[in-house]
Amino acid sequence: MPPIFDTHAHYDDGAFDEDRETLLAELPKAGVARVVNVGSSLAACRRTLALMERYDYIYGAIGVHPSDSAELDETQFAWLKEACTHEKCVAVGEIGLDYYWDEPDREIQKKWFVRQLELARALHKPVVIHSREAAKDTIDLMQAAKAEEIGGVIHCYSYTKETAKIFLDMGFYFGIGGVLTFKNAKKLKEAVAYIPMEKIVLETDCPYLAPVPFRGKRNCSLYIPHVIDELAQIKGISPEDVRKQAWTNAHNLYRIKVM
Repeated sequence: MPPIFDTHAHYDDGAFDEDRETLLAELPKAGVARVVNVGSSLAACRRTLALMERYDYIYGAIGVHPSDSAELDETQFAWLKEACTHEKCVAVGEIGLDYYWDEPDREIQKKWFVRQLELARALHKPVVIHSREAAKDTIDLMQAAKAEEIGGVIHCYSYTKETAKIFLDMGFYFGIGGVLTFKNAKKLKEAVAYIPMEKIVLETDCPYLAPVPFRGKRNCSLYIPHVIDELAQIKGISPEDVRKQAWTNAHNLYRIKVM
């Protein structure tokens, strides 16, 4: 079977403190050949750098999540910029807008989203975008920043197929994970049926959003085959074809040479 590329994981999370080394050693044996560990806070970015340096098959995205954007200032941003130049940093992320919570203030979120989009442009790296209950503002800021020239992925895609068309027109990829297997994910299933397979990448967002039958438990890359099976069913193709295309897509997204 073609290998699996988990394009969005958080193996630095405390949920893995007890068995991180054992689990990460398992992944290549199980056919998970590449993982991008994604930064969210400044502390998570530091932990991500450590994982990138320790494991050959782990790459990193460095950026500050909207929910942590209030911790940024010019000094921290300078550090972030430097960290993004690491040879195994393949993207700036995860960045974006999250209106599910009231904090941080939306203007703060917008400010650092735009600054990190500019950073990605300057460094010629794609972006990993987190957008939750903020579709219009996300699209407006991306269009103003000419994000189609930057490129990247809409992580954990959760909007409609109509909104997907807007991101597709910008040339973005779509990160699809465990939510696709949920019975109540009708809107996502419709969007995935519409999005071309050439623009879909596989992700876990682990330790979050484990697929059925592990829903509610800690997620990990070993569970991606459940997402692959659901995708294959929706697309009317074989799981092997999903793996093959997603593997190619992930390398194209992150501009990594296919191994």
